Amino acid sequence: MLNRGYAYTSVISSKFHGQNLLAHLASVYTHSTPQGWQERLNNGEVTLDGVAATGSESITTGQTLVWNRPPWVEADCPRYFEILLEDEYLLAVNKPSGLPTIPGGGYMENTLLRVVQEQVPTANPVHRLGRGTSGIVLFAKTPRAASHLSANWNTPTVQKIYRALAQGVAQHEVYEILTPIGLVPHPRIGSVWAAKPSGKPSKSVAKVVSRSDRTTTFAVSLGSGRPHQIRIHLASIGHPLVGDPLYGFGGQPLEDLPGLPGDGGYFLHAEVLMFDHPVTGEQIKLGAALPPLEAGRF
Repeated sequence: MLNRGYAYTSVISSKFHGQNLLAHLASVYTHSTPQGWQERLNNGEVTLDGVAATGSESITTGQTLVWNRPPWVEADCPRYFEILLEDEYLLAVNKPSGLPTIPGGGYMENTLLRVVQEQVPTANPVHRLGRGTSGIVLFAKTPRAASHLSANWNTPTVQKIYRALAQGVAQHEVYEILTPIGLVPHPRIGSVWAAKPSGKPSKSVAKVVSRSDRTTTFAVSLGSGRPHQIRIHLASIGHPLVGDPLYGFGGQPLEDLPGLPGDGGYFLHAEVLMFDHPVTGEQIKLGAALPPLEAGRF
């Protein structure tokens, strides 16, 4: 799908004051080489405070930097969803693996947000799942519903249970995982969330559902909402997700770095969501069936 392009906008912070613009672009946005950025500058795609830039400028604190990326063909991905619940305030759907929740990482139109808003223009996601994660995503249709749900999302009033297929055979039935999560260096994208002693407090409870010769299926309840929390937490106790291209034992990025944070290949499904309706107060319990191709793996 050819999208409409996108304007990536940032404001120059004081730590970059005085840098050469081309050097700044190449050092901060390392997905492209200096030569690649110079080509974009030559094409008039980059502006500083609304003026087309050449790359030779000395940038200053507070300037607005914009890269007007031309339309590009997005990678194919599933563009469907299953409705689990809908009323005048809420929409809950079962997202397929491979479909990003919101724009980012090269995806603008091939996202759950865009596909849902084609049918329900007022719907906005209360939370997000990783592109490779399937299962329940809750949308709010009104500002009141969105505000209430967002304020309570990481409190005990909202319960989230995931099904995860992990490497190795678990020795215990239940694991309370308190591994802190924070940003660590990543050679390809600068930094990535991972296990970090000085990171943010995090809590997951993983219960064994079944075991095979080489894997364990867990039901994981979240007590916090950190990025990639389940992938990091299970890896931190010696059970990385099967097929995870980013996280290895200890909850750290793999040494050979075969993947990026948004890459799929692992088996993780948001299976159960329980919460109080933001308007009526009714207790809602939602369940999402496992994808057909993965049902036999979990």
